[in-house]
Amino acid sequence: MTLWGGRFEQDPAEALIRLSRSVHFDWRLAPYEIEVNLVHLENLAVQSVISKQDSIKIKAALLELAAEIGSGKFNYTHSDEDVHSAIERGLVEKCGAIGGAIRAGRSRNDLVVTDFKLYLIDHLLEIGASVNELAKVINTQASSLIGVAAPGFTHTQHAQPISFSQELAKHSHALLRDIGRIFDWLERNSKSPFGSGALAGSSLIADPNSLAKTLGFAGVMENSIDAVSDRDFAAEALFVLSMLGVHLSRIGEEFVLWSSAEFNWVELSDAYTTGSSIMPQKKNADVAELARGKAGRFIGNLTTLMVVLKGLPFAYNRDLQEDKESVFDSIDQMLILLPALTGMIETAKFNVGQISKGAADNFSLATEIADFLAKKQVPFSQAHEAAGACVRLCEKEGITLDKLSKAQLLTIHSELTEDVKEFLTVNGAISSRASSLGTASTSVSNSITALAKEISDADAVISNQRKRFSGMISQ
Repeated sequence: MTLWGGRFEQDPAEALIRLSRSVHFDWRLAPYEIEVNLVHLENLAVQSVISKQDSIKIKAALLELAAEIGSGKFNYTHSDEDVHSAIERGLVEKCGAIGGAIRAGRSRNDLVVTDFKLYLIDHLLEIGASVNELAKVINTQASSLIGVAAPGFTHTQHAQPISFSQELAKHSHALLRDIGRIFDWLERNSKSPFGSGALAGSSLIADPNSLAKTLGFAGVMENSIDAVSDRDFAAEALFVLSMLGVHLSRIGEEFVLWSSAEFNWVELSDAYTTGSSIMPQKKNADVAELARGKAGRFIGNLTTLMVVLKGLPFAYNRDLQEDKESVFDSIDQMLILLPALTGMIETAKFNVGQISKGAADNFSLATEIADFLAKKQVPFSQAHEAAGACVRLCEKEGITLDKLSKAQLLTIHSELTEDVKEFLTVNGAISSRASSLGTASTSVSNSITALAKEISDADAVISNQRKRFSGMISQ
């Protein structure tokens, strides 16, 4: 079924039908289409465009269709061009020609973007809840590892000793920023385009604000031309998912390294690892590797849509049919990935002894010497040179920094007294960094407590937003 053939004398070519058809991927918008149609039907009845009796009949058919779509009893057919024509076909089948009256006052242009926005609101909130669960799991693991020292890395080289709890918790901060981006997206994009018609507005929708409120939106878009052609919200959603995908990729990379024999920092559960078809001893961190790999897919989907949008004239153009598959794919992949990564981290067992073993290796305490001298008002450039000289001497003598003698220390710098050695321990180095950003146990503990509150607050926001839209969005 098509919705546009009134002025044509010739049937569309089969090649055009195949190219134009989108119902096989936009069918997932069907529940949202039903919701918008229910609100629109009420408006048409108020405007006396549809009689009260006919509106009751159409409403019953819409609700019946909603149930049949949910159960799989009603589905699209090969003859349907898109989700809109499939739903209208279902209405006509159930209540006769009057089913076509639902089309009055709206266009596929404003209908599809409304459906699409509602779909994204629903699914980004679902993803937000899953991201928050991952942050919660990471935070739980981090809270049990506050006293565990670990080598910190920059450039994949030993840098300074840190609390391993802080090492883990850094990921929760990034994930909470991702949730914040979802909230920002929702605030910016919770405006309804419905009532814009094809591009010029609708003479049969007197109060778009009322319809927007019923659907859960905060308001309406200010310009009908912009409303039907805007896909910023889809591109922005893909950016949010891409940034989240990058963060999940970085988590995956660390767990790939940490679970290797060379690190041996973490043992991943059998339930979240795979084996080799030829090497029976293998235990592969496939969840982490797939988290790393799928980042390219998320970024690619964002790039696809940006290229589609870059040269479009206003208002609606059929190019915009290409706006959905990239979004649907990123949503689907993220909803598959997040539970697996959450389970992998929740069931992971950390090898505390192995993690702490190398915390002081490769002269990672050298900065303590420079800081010690700086506190004695030695210019840091000189302090840095002195600490480097200590490292060179230790390498030459085959000893660690804490084994330098009093005479050796004073030879390097007159202010380098032997009491520097109380800072040349892993615990001393970690404990000295007690600011709110530091790696000291008290600092990290406070940070994790604050993280727990942020996670709880995010849970509450997500719950409230889902309730706000639950009255109209079919799950």
